[in-house]
Order: sequence, then structure tokens, then C-alpha cells
Amino acid sequence: MNFCQSQRKMADRSMINDFDTIVIGAGIQGSYTAYHLSKNKKALLIDQFALPHSRGSSHGQTRIIRKSYNKACYTEMMTECYQLWKQLEAEANAELFRQTGLLVLGTEEDPEFQSMKSTLVVNKIPMESLTSEELSRRFPAVNLPKEVSAVLDKTAGTLYADRALKTIQDLFRRLGGTIRDGEQVVDIQPGSLVTVTTTTGIYRAKSLVITAGPWTNKLLKLVGLQLPLKTLRIVVCYWKEKVPGTYGISKGFPCFIRISRDTNQHHFYGLPSNEYPGLIKVCYHSGSGVDPDERDVIFQQPSQDVKLVSDFLSEEFPGLDPKPSIVEYCMYTVTPDQDFILDHHPEHSNIIIGAGFSGHGFKLAPVVGKVLCELSIGKKPSYNLSPFKIQRFQNNLKSLL
Repeated sequence: MNFCQSQRKMADRSMINDFDTIVIGAGIQGSYTAYHLSKNKKALLIDQFALPHSRGSSHGQTRIIRKSYNKACYTEMMTECYQLWKQLEAEANAELFRQTGLLVLGTEEDPEFQSMKSTLVVNKIPMESLTSEELSRRFPAVNLPKEVSAVLDKTAGTLYADRALKTIQDLFRRLGGTIRDGEQVVDIQPGSLVTVTTTTGIYRAKSLVITAGPWTNKLLKLVGLQLPLKTLRIVVCYWKEKVPGTYGISKGFPCFIRISRDTNQHHFYGLPSNEYPGLIKVCYHSGSGVDPDERDVIFQQPSQDVKLVSDFLSEEFPGLDPKPSIVEYCMYTVTPDQDFILDHHPEHSNIIIGAGFSGHGFKLAPVVGKVLCELSIGKKPSYNLSPFKIQRFQNNLKSLL
């Protein structure tokens, strides 16, 4: 750092910049929260890394969007999410979503399969039920066991994740919002005005929203709280089609979720080939625990998760090479029940926490951002947030106050 840079940094830290709300964490949840805030409030969005980056949970080219859930609260939210994603596309004049459909694969005896199927039926969402034989006739490159059935959520599809994140951040700036990236938060002082100190500046606001993904507990430590969150390193694999186009988005192949074939395993999920020509994205919906600052350092040997996906594909998706062509990494921040945390800090009502999106939060960001915005300005939330309260983990909380 030269003399001028050092002087500027000292000057920045000597001034306190005032905002209505500060949002820490510029992933999709924080960025959508900031976007909603910027329509009526002076908002600041802070991220510790220079944007764009691949360190958190919001990077990558695609995500699944769906209404098929085994819990009605998410399906209810998704109705508005579709509307808001469409509104964002129109506002930015950008394609962010492609409808492909989603196959939910499982046995009729499986409670989760039945719940996801029931949610579609009860909410009158366009869907279709298929036996394994019917599915094989429609998609010959899928080889399901006879006892497996399929439900096709016709409204589902693919979100273009990187594009969506950049779009929402650009619109936030256009609405007058401020982004300070490459600034790590080093201190948070609660109060009627919350003061946030970063490696570069000091900021103050009436409310603070923390949407820091894997770094949530590291920030919450500054305000005397630890939540039962676990960070998982997820291996994101792309598999080569033996015959190019077999599972392609242009051929009408849908996204899919394969509900666990074993009670001791998690699910597999996949998206049709799109971002890398001739490669289909298929992942194991779990991973090993990791410190987010050491995500790549400790990854040295081939993961057991890759073998699980490979074995699964060899049996049920024989049109794919069972050796991955590309391996990337992402992180989930999971709660014990896999449900989100959308709530006030137990001791500081003007500090709001959005965390624990457990690997299924991206699609819900428009509504998550809306309710976090509402909580931060003291407005009654648009949705029943009782499933997302911190209080449900009362026995697992660690108070540092």
C-alpha cells in the first residue's frame, strides 16, 4: 500500500457514513434484501470479497427453481417468487429463467415423495405422474428401477444464477444503493444505531441485516450469539454425455431430484446440459463440514461424494460417462431441520438474521429479501415466519452476552 492509499484508508475510517439499513453479505439473499430496501431507504451492501466472487453459496451458472416441496410454506412463497423473478427479468430486460420442468423421482412408499406430490396436487400446480416404464419411454436415457415413480412439476426450470446475482446488484446500484466490496467486517456495535466497522470504513444505520452465508456465525460472534449452523463443502460435478444432446436443455430434458435410495443417504439432483456443452450437472445434496475460509485448502483427495454420484449415474443415467469432467465447489450453510432462519437477534431487535438456507435458498431469494426488508424496517412480514424463528433452536443456542 502506497502513502496515498494509506492516507485515504485512514480518512475513510475517520468518517462515519450513515444509512437507513446496512446489509452484510452480497450473495443472492443479501443482494435481494438490499434491492427491496433501496426502493424506499438509503441502503448499504457490504461484502468481504471483491465482486463477483466464487467464495460463498451464490456463484455458479445455474440453480433449480421449483414449486414441488415437501413443506407447504415454501410452495406458498414460491408462487410470489416466480412473479418477482419475472418482474426482475422485465425490469432488467434479461433472461434469468428457463422452464424445463422438474422430475421428482422416488418410491410411492416414501413419505417425502408423497409429500412433494401432494403439495403439487393440493396447490393445483401443473404436474404429471409417471411410472418408471412411462418415464423410460419418454426419456430413454433414464433407467429407473421398476418400483420408482416420477412426478413432473411442469412449472419448474433453471435459474441463471450468476446472471441473476449481477442483475440484482446492478439494479440496486441504479436505485441509488451503495455497494462496498472487498471490505471485511471487523466490529459490530449494537444500539439504537448499529455501527459497523470494516477494514476500510465505519458505517452506521438504524438497522442491520446479516446474510453472510457460511460466515454468519463469525459475524454473530461480534454481537454475542452463535446459531446451530453447519457449513458443508459441496462438490459440484459435470458429467459428459456419451451421445451429445441426450440430456440437453434444447432437447427438452428436465431438471431432476432423485429422492434418496437409502435412508442413510441424501438426495441427488441434476440440471440438463446447458452451461458446458455436452455436460450435465449432477450433484450429491450434502457434503463434509468445513471452515469457509479453508474450503479449498483441505480438499486434496477425490471425494466419497463423487463416487456416490458416479455409482448412481451408472445405474440410472447410463448415457453419462461415470467419471466427472469438471469438479467445482460450493458451500451450504445448514440448520438442524434444513429450514431457514429469518428472524431478529434475540437481544437486539434492529439486527436481522437471514441464514441457514441449507442448499435450497437461491430460488426463494425474492421473497426472502422481501421479508428481511420488512423485518428491518419494522413492517409486519408478508408471510408467517414461525417456521423460521431462532427460538425453535432454543436448546442449541450459544449466547455470548
